[in-house]
Amino acid sequence: MPRRHDPERRQRIIDAAIRVVGARGLAGLSHRTVAAEADVPLGSTTYHFATLDELMTAALRQASEGFAKAVAARGRLAGADADLPAELAGLLGEWLAGDRTGVELEYELYLAALRRPALRPVAAEWTEDTAALLARHTDPLTARALVALMDGICLQVLLTGAPYDEEYARQALSRLMPDPNP
Repeated sequence: MPRRHDPERRQRIIDAAIRVVGARGLAGLSHRTVAAEADVPLGSTTYHFATLDELMTAALRQASEGFAKAVAARGRLAGADADLPAELAGLLGEWLAGDRTGVELEYELYLAALRRPALRPVAAEWTEDTAALLARHTDPLTARALVALMDGICLQVLLTGAPYDEEYARQALSRLMPDPNP
């Protein structure tokens, strides 16, 4: 029997891995659970992703695109005269108000890099890419500090279940910005 051509199979496997982690957490992720969720033979998952680390890396890369898309959609960040703290606080609010499961999943995969070194380069890409975007508006050190503070605010909201406070975020982010009129 000829092999069936299925060019979307790899993507379906990644999407299934994201759904599995979203429903069962990282502990529920295996080639078997992903194959069942994607409705593909088990051999397909191991063909495309020899290890779970490879599969998690692909899932993290795709999941981390969510914040990048939110940044890209917020065109005011592109302008040189943007009120960066206000724009970032608004962006975090929009992101956290969206699909909370997606945000939680992204952070779960992001934090998995603590124990899985193979995920660290992808987690670092997100930080570096976001800092590079923000460095267009400020110096690189401040840009990295802004990313760290946004991460901390998001984690606090996710872990405590407290509502996101945009004004608090704007004020906190403002404190990291250099005074334009020293």
